[in-house]
Amino acid sequence: MDKTLPSPADRFLPLIEALSEADLRSEIEAPDRLRMASGLHRGKRLDVAYAPFDHVNREARVVIVGITPGRQQMANALLECHRQLRAGADPSRALAAAKVHASFSGPMRANLVAMLDDIGVARLLGLETTAALWEEASDLVHFTSALRYPVFVDNKNYSGAPSMLQVPQLRQELETWFGAEMLDLRDALFVPLGPKVGEALAWLAPRLGVSEDRILTGLPHPSGASGERIAYFLGRKPAELLSAKTNATRLDAARSDLVSKISKLGA
Repeated sequence: MDKTLPSPADRFLPLIEALSEADLRSEIEAPDRLRMASGLHRGKRLDVAYAPFDHVNREARVVIVGITPGRQQMANALLECHRQLRAGADPSRALAAAKVHASFSGPMRANLVAMLDDIGVARLLGLETTAALWEEASDLVHFTSALRYPVFVDNKNYSGAPSMLQVPQLRQELETWFGAEMLDLRDALFVPLGPKVGEALAWLAPRLGVSEDRILTGLPHPSGASGERIAYFLGRKPAELLSAKTNATRLDAARSDLVSKISKLGA
């Protein structure tokens, strides 16, 4: 894996600074000049757009990995980058400031914190709670995505279909950009958000010599749609009250495996 890959930021930051805010918003809705790559898969159009998610916190001990930035996250990052550049910020500062994490706010953040604390991540890091990763201990965390740059399927947010491992264009995005991050942060803990991201990391890690023990696969996705699974995982809802869609046995096995991984890492 080439760790000296040229950053797309070198190409796109001058454009972001030059565009008017109105033109930038048009690009967010239908990427054209910010489009990095396009392709077709089974009749569906796949587009990869640039947004300033290049900044990597190489001191991080925890890496939280989503699937790909959605359009709202893309908009937040591009508009902040545009504001920073127009105000005279240098590129590295603009990139760092632009890497906002709206997806990890509100109830989603609270759910993730509760689960990470429950399996022992806070203790491993020497923190009272992993909520500190968003505050005074933010230097310990890196937020990223398996597909670093926003992916759209027929101009809609990509949510895992088609599988990034089955589409060469998407697999290359995973290997090129997230692969470089994984190598840089190989001694960190990786927290994949959702099974699609977990599958991608499980596929990539052995190819890079990264231990599977450092990947915390099996946490329920912290979104509200996973509320019942999260409640059971945290012991807030008994098995006998679960709906048929929630597999208690699978969640028990996942939690046991995660607690064991954290315990071994802290030994």
